[in-house]
Amino acid sequence: MTHRPPRTFRVLASALAAGALLTTAACADGDDSGPDRADTTETTTEISSTPLAQQSPAALTPAGARAALVTEADLEDDWTQVKNAATWRDSLLVGQVDVADFLTGKADAAACQKLLDRLYDDDLLGKPSGASALTGFKEGDARLLYQVAAYDKAALDTSFAWLKSLPVKCDQFTVKDSSGGQRTVEVVGTSLPKEGDARQGLQVTVRGTSGGEPTTLTLDVAALRFGTDAIAFTNGGLDGADDDTTEQAAKLGAARLEDVQAGRTPSADPSEID
Repeated sequence: MTHRPPRTFRVLASALAAGALLTTAACADGDDSGPDRADTTETTTEISSTPLAQQSPAALTPAGARAALVTEADLEDDWTQVKNAATWRDSLLVGQVDVADFLTGKADAAACQKLLDRLYDDDLLGKPSGASALTGFKEGDARLLYQVAAYDKAALDTSFAWLKSLPVKCDQFTVKDSSGGQRTVEVVGTSLPKEGDARQGLQVTVRGTSGGEPTTLTLDVAALRFGTDAIAFTNGGLDGADDDTTEQAAKLGAARLEDVQAGRTPSADPSEID
């Protein structure tokens, strides 16, 4: 006669069998999870290689700012670099905005006054917080004043928002000079090459008198942002502004600043830039 095992033994055997089944199932689940782990690794690799995960550009240095400036070779026609660009000032930009021109009052008038003041003072985007460099070029009566600088992020946000608002707030207004003479200013938005993180183009026209003769100053105004670094320049004069030169300066200047941010030396030959 065969004896049945004691109850304690049967319970223990059942528990061991159940444990074996659970172990087998766990191993099977582990095999299925292999590809998931691989997928996770691949996803992590993809994320780490995206621009968002790459290291931010190093802070702009004085040498880098100078290297990012456009050169005579970058500009078409007969532009000649000058040494006294930092002292350039245009008296047609000096005056007090007439608040009576503005239906919305002092707020818009202040925005337009700031435009004239910053154009006169050569600090379109405000005072740089870091390295900066400036150069200028002449062709006949036309001038091109070009600046590269590092800025505080919040201040740069504010400056670009202000620039964007100007074609609406300051489309046309009157300025009075110290002798009571009046000048009419018009501001329109213009397009720039799609370079950088943000960009804003304007054309500013000032009509008045100089030496008793009617005079018109026309300036292309451009600002392009690359992180917390930015390009700002004006191009024009009493004979108007050449749009091709503005586009060339924006496009090739952007390439130079991007090279500097990437740790490369900008090309001396503009033909090498796509």
